Amino acid sequence: MSDAQLHACPWAQGDDYLAYHDQEWGVPSHDRLRLFEKLCLEGQQAGLSWITVLRKREHYRTCFHGFSPEKVAHMTDARIETLLTDAGLIRNRLKLYGIRKNAQALLALEAQGVDFVDFLWQFVGHSTIVNHHQSMADVPAETAEAKAMSKALKKAGFTFVGPTICYAFMQSMGLVNDHLTSCPCHPVNQ
Repeated sequence: MSDAQLHACPWAQGDDYLAYHDQEWGVPSHDRLRLFEKLCLEGQQAGLSWITVLRKREHYRTCFHGFSPEKVAHMTDARIETLLTDAGLIRNRLKLYGIRKNAQALLALEAQGVDFVDFLWQFVGHSTIVNHHQSMADVPAETAEAKAMSKALKKAGFTFVGPTICYAFMQSMGLVNDHLTSCPCHPVNQ
């Protein structure tokens, strides 16, 4: 495809989305904190549009100690109750308490000798799955890999990690590359 025929994925409309699409979405990450943050933020998005969470992301980072699992795991109920009054966050009790629960689950995994990054990347064989979708209609909402990740995360004590959330997480963190083949970010065009 010539450069003139390439264009960003259709969902990447507006400056915030386009920057996220071009600079983050689908870029493989093996960073423990980034992976934990994104897993939690994908859970915050449940039932909402991603742009809502994207625009609140910096405030989440401030309120949740940069998503340091060690710090988040020790947040008190009183602190989380205070955060429920913060308009800069999605004020859903289960979702906000879920971030702490996920931090505790991550630390419990690591206490068993499990590397969190390896744990997540195992579902794609430790290598990005590059798909060749031509339209958004071709992109699934979940896959067998996402279902397996969801099941394992739930078993480990994580919350807000259903298969659709897991697949969105896999796409965003580069475990899966679902940029359309007409997108300049798809590997076939680089």
